[in-house]
Amino acid sequence: MKIIVAVAFILILGSLASALFYLMRDQGKSNRTVKALAFRVGFSITLFVLVLVAWRLGYIQPTGIR
Repeated sequence: MKIIVAVAFILILGSLASALFYLMRDQGKSNRTVKALAFRVGFSITLFVLVLVAWRLGYIQPTGIR
C-alpha cells in the first residue's frame, strides 16, 4: 500500500510539474496546461478513494497521533 501511495504522489507531482512546463512554454495558447491540471485532480481523487477503500477493507489501520 505504501508503494501505491508513493507512486500516486509521484504522478500527482509530475502532472503538476508538466502543467507548469506547458504554462511557461505555451504561454496560455493551448489546452495542455488545463489537461495536465485535470489529470492532477483525477490522480488526487483516485488516491483519496483508494485510501478510503483500503481503510474500509482493512488493508490500512488508523494509528492516531502519537
